[in-house]
Amino acid sequence: MTALRLHGHGASRGSALGRARVRLPHAQEVTEKRIPASAVDAELQRLHQAIESARAEMRELRQRLQGALPAEVGEFLDLHAMLLDDPELLLALDERIRSQRYSAAYALRLQRDTLAQVFEGMEDDYLRSRLDDLDHVIGRINAFLHKRPAGMKGLAGEILVCENVAPSELAQLQSQGVVGIVTSAGSPLSHSAILARSLHLPLVVGASGVLHRINDGDVLILDGGSGEVVLEPAADDLRQYRQRLRELAREQRELGHLRSKPSRTLDGVDITLLANAESREDVAHAHTLGAHGLGLYRTEFLFLQRNGLPDEEEQFHHYRDAVLGMSGRPVTIRILDLGADKADRSGLVLGREENPALGLRGIRLLLAHPKVADTQLRALLRASGYGPVRILVPMVSTREEILALKRRMTRQVAALREEGHVLAEHVPVGAMIEVPAAAIALPTFIDQVDFLSVGTNDLVQYLLAADRNNEAVGDLYSPLHPAVLQLLAQVIGTARTHGTPLSVCGEIAGDPRMTPLLLALGLTEFSLHPATLLEVRRAIRDCNHGELRARAGKLLQARDRRGIERWLAGTCTP
Repeated sequence: MTALRLHGHGASRGSALGRARVRLPHAQEVTEKRIPASAVDAELQRLHQAIESARAEMRELRQRLQGALPAEVGEFLDLHAMLLDDPELLLALDERIRSQRYSAAYALRLQRDTLAQVFEGMEDDYLRSRLDDLDHVIGRINAFLHKRPAGMKGLAGEILVCENVAPSELAQLQSQGVVGIVTSAGSPLSHSAILARSLHLPLVVGASGVLHRINDGDVLILDGGSGEVVLEPAADDLRQYRQRLRELAREQRELGHLRSKPSRTLDGVDITLLANAESREDVAHAHTLGAHGLGLYRTEFLFLQRNGLPDEEEQFHHYRDAVLGMSGRPVTIRILDLGADKADRSGLVLGREENPALGLRGIRLLLAHPKVADTQLRALLRASGYGPVRILVPMVSTREEILALKRRMTRQVAALREEGHVLAEHVPVGAMIEVPAAAIALPTFIDQVDFLSVGTNDLVQYLLAADRNNEAVGDLYSPLHPAVLQLLAQVIGTARTHGTPLSVCGEIAGDPRMTPLLLALGLTEFSLHPATLLEVRRAIRDCNHGELRARAGKLLQARDRRGIERWLAGTCTP
């Protein structure tokens, strides 16, 4: 008998074998339901009790897990608590019940749909994935409205199959013995996916149909790398699973030996491996793995997980700790990269944009909010007194944007020194190359930057006019397009000509299968998540740099994706 194979998107690598525990979504009243005027007060009380029960549950979970889990867990819990306290959500719910006499459940559904439109219209991947958090909070309130417990018991050794999973419950599920998770919705870019990778918990997302094809008690094999789910595995599937576990264990042992090894090719060329980070844990991990520094330290988390903006002191302590955590290795901190955000209470008010992907985001947003820019620049400059700091500017498209930011920096440097702060003599400023205009016109402003970082995730989608989160054009979104490679080669060549350091910080930098291609194009600095650093180091050590550079011409002559894939197949790909 052949086992049934279902497919989603791998979000957190690892394999798992276990029985399925299916969690169906909370039933929500989709049909309109109105209540008599005499029942309004009682319905409001029922809603408020459900919300307060959800709050109490969140507080209890936060207290119980405090200090036992990565810092991200507490931050996610705080985010959910903030949503439960959102006055816009609460007032809108009350208004729908009072004025339109909707039932609490239907009012909740309507308000969820209203807010979902805002989230779905956001261009920024990080912000758009916050819809998962909203749905989880709505689900908790619904559970209490319908007197259903939100949690599940007895999960040891099981694989959870559900519509979606909240970051706030991931660590709890792992502590209960869940060995893997499959969801019918969700994104590899969500909070949940980020945390699952930190917890080393196998996760497959976007596996449509799993809730209809999988039943409680079914035996599953889950591959969080490929996104494959095997239902009722046959003997061959079990043998392959056991073999995969043995290979994974052996691979981890081998990779462990590379922690202290240089990132050097077979012909003796040293390659710089920098780490991407967004938490203290990432910084510590990068340090342990021997990263040469941080090539991308994201600051968005600091701004998003709160009602208001972080002040200078809070930001300074955050950036200073990252600098101290790397013990003298360079730390590249990207200034705020928000876009399409509805941040009323934070002071970064953005109206609904017709096309947020082409709207006010990155450096454009900061220049539109000078006080926000100055506060962050002051905090960053103060952190430079504790170790080497580099400032990375996102979404650059013109020379004028760089000059405007540098003028603000000059003023803040003078003010801080006047106040008696100790700063670095020179704080390098770099530009992210993620807008095609910046890549093409790089010679017009390269004299104004100290380094460059190519953000291939955005560059690819802008260059190919293919939204990386739109499944309808998913086949079109690929870095293995002749235009992408030719533009990368052009940017790398321009940087080399001007003697300007350049790294690639997009997802392709952390994919060991892409390492030979990037080396062939002339890249010598990679910036990647610590989780794949050792794998990329191994790939580098298996490559001959000179041979790859000699074959670059043939790579750039490829006419289509298939030709590029054939080139890759003939290299040192691990």
